[in-house]
Amino acid sequence: MNAPPPQYWLNALLIGIEHAQLFLLRVWHALGLTGDSHGQPAWPWAQRIVGETLLIDLGLARQLLWCVAAMVFALLAVLVAILWKRRRLPVLAVGALALVVAPWPASSLLFGPAVPTSFHASPTHFSVDAIVRGQQLYTAHCVACHGADGRGEGPLAPTLSRWPPTIVSPLLGRRADGEMFWHVLDGMRDKQGAITMPAFAGELDDDDAWAVLDYMRVLSAGTGATVFGSWPVPLRLPDLSVQCGNNPPQTLARWRGSQRVRVALADGKPETLPLEDPRFQTLVVTRDAQPLRNVPQFRAACIAVSPGAWQVFTRIAGLDDTQQRRVIGTTLLADRQGWLRARGAPGEDAELLCKVGNVAAKQDLTALVLEMDREPVQFVKGGFVH
Repeated sequence: MNAPPPQYWLNALLIGIEHAQLFLLRVWHALGLTGDSHGQPAWPWAQRIVGETLLIDLGLARQLLWCVAAMVFALLAVLVAILWKRRRLPVLAVGALALVVAPWPASSLLFGPAVPTSFHASPTHFSVDAIVRGQQLYTAHCVACHGADGRGEGPLAPTLSRWPPTIVSPLLGRRADGEMFWHVLDGMRDKQGAITMPAFAGELDDDDAWAVLDYMRVLSAGTGATVFGSWPVPLRLPDLSVQCGNNPPQTLARWRGSQRVRVALADGKPETLPLEDPRFQTLVVTRDAQPLRNVPQFRAACIAVSPGAWQVFTRIAGLDDTQQRRVIGTTLLADRQGWLRARGAPGEDAELLCKVGNVAAKQDLTALVLEMDREPVQFVKGGFVH
């Protein structure tokens, strides 16, 4: 019998580690042993368990998994010893032996530097409004070093002591959100203490910093789709306002978890709206973001009414907004959990840009939908596994 694929047990292990650290943080905060930082409980220790390392070092992850199993076994031994007094010493000895023989990983590999905001969560909900705001701030403060495409090749990059990292990278994308937030506001230094990125705390407030990070995710996806033909890290559907027919607008987040979504870039003319597809809830995105009128039968009737939706989705798709023939008719497909998975060019089959395992680059739509359902995006702390 073959062992289960690594992403399944690794995903479970990393989720457990994240929840354990979050639980410890909440307990510490409730006891008054740590305060707040930027409006959320502050991580009080200088280190944390680094899920990013476990993600790329399966040997270390297996060591930790065996150690967790040994600790659970030892705990059960203690419970049995309490209930079975006649065999207390042998049972405790077996539990202690499990802890002794467990392959404890080196602390230098398991733990990494932490900051007070390491476990902070973004309050923006990855909304279109925040992304548009983030683009403005990125252009004003970040382009000079990180470049317009996010690849670290801005005009000031050659003058720096260290070349700026590309944000079009799975490794950078797997950094914890709270730590990226901290570095935006507090800056970065090398081991000698020299500044490698300036602090923007005096120019950006907390919401601004989170908005910049939201736009960086979109920029990473768009550049990755253009240059490499894939999204470096999985991307959620941005939240926005949706209006279906004459019904009041609602948030796109209400669809998450219940249905797949097909985003269709269209010109808004009734006769050119995409046909409904029972496999998806279709969301039309137009330049003017105006409610649809006189929609013909069987045509999609839900439209994004957030003004920045067109700008955001064309960027995610890696499209040049000036090339209308390539833009109008483009579709983006999201799974039931709200993860964007595929892009379809006008008149062509959709292509997975967020792949799990070895799958064909292009498939007919039914096969692609089945692939999306069969291979969901796997969550890990500090990033995601396609």
